[in-house]
Amino acid sequence: MQYDRIVNPRVASVPPSGIRKFFDIVKQMPEAISLGVGEPDFVTPWSIRDAAIASIEEGRTQYTSNWGLESLREKIAAYLRMRYHVAYSPADEILVTVGASEGIDLAMRALLCPGDEVLIPDPSYVSYAPCVTFAGGVAVPVVTRAQDCFALTPEALAAAITPRTKALILPYPNNPTGGVMTQEQLKAIARVLRGTDIVVVSDEIYSELVYDGHEHTAFAAVEDMRERTVTINGFSKAFAMTGWRVGYIAAPRELLVPMFKIHQYTMLCASIQGQVAADRALGRAFETGFEDVRTMVRSYDRRRRLMVSSFNEMGLPCFEPRGAFYVFPSIAPTGLSSEEFCTRLLESEHVACVPGTAFGVSGEGHIRCSYATSLDNLGKALERIRAFLGGL
Repeated sequence: MQYDRIVNPRVASVPPSGIRKFFDIVKQMPEAISLGVGEPDFVTPWSIRDAAIASIEEGRTQYTSNWGLESLREKIAAYLRMRYHVAYSPADEILVTVGASEGIDLAMRALLCPGDEVLIPDPSYVSYAPCVTFAGGVAVPVVTRAQDCFALTPEALAAAITPRTKALILPYPNNPTGGVMTQEQLKAIARVLRGTDIVVVSDEIYSELVYDGHEHTAFAAVEDMRERTVTINGFSKAFAMTGWRVGYIAAPRELLVPMFKIHQYTMLCASIQGQVAADRALGRAFETGFEDVRTMVRSYDRRRRLMVSSFNEMGLPCFEPRGAFYVFPSIAPTGLSSEEFCTRLLESEHVACVPGTAFGVSGEGHIRCSYATSLDNLGKALERIRAFLGGL
């Protein structure tokens, strides 16, 4: 069979994830320290796990509504209203998804026609551009720079808009840079978008993980932006629930119902145990004043400061991130490409980082390091990186 004539060429054109390549190598190196994993090193709190266990013991093993558990959607609506001052109807403006990743895919498939352009700040999360391609759209990178704290500037946005622009992905706090956007910066983006029909897909999965007094602003809460905004969020990062695969979309009914149709015919619903766990996670957060989240943020903050200061001391200039759990140091002083730096570091010192180019062309000259691992591991990894630099 001529498989190259059978497989969808759009799918065939997308390379494998640049992150997973290094993960696969690390699995063969028991002594390796990975700074590449984009998930909390915390275990889901016991009361959340216990709720899911109880649901199994009670025999709750059926489908839920395609929209998701009603009690969970009500809590999500309360959370968004309380934390970010934006209101959605639990009935038809909130959809529970299989992780935030499904939400991104649904948004692209529901919005895009062949040839539609989607603007994506570069560097950004590895899945955005492939999801655009799979949906028949054209991913258009919009370069962000360290001197702008990796924020999307209104000038860069305006210059990238064409008659074919259908959507903008707004991924802040940002993976891989840790960059955030202030309320004033978001208002400047809003001024560019007013008078257009451009939809904003705002990926706010790291909204709870912010530092140095930064307060996250939901883009839908910016004046006049709710009607055009599809908010993507979930439980993986802030609630240490990556493996549960529960996320959600919040959007005006007119935008959400088309996404619901795709979800209804493909995923049907997220697992009931995951939804029960997510329901308990928000219930516990309301009861404790988000203490579990604040405990994680305090721990990440200590690690963040260690990583930034250490890379700067090594002579690798490191922008100070104010969100997520990544640093994005420049390795330009070594004269190596991002790919070469990470490959040689893994081979010689058994430390895994991710090349900046995995997140877009403007990631060249940088590497992404996650600090979602123990201080002990971070200390050992940093010593190995120093040794690697000393040998260059």
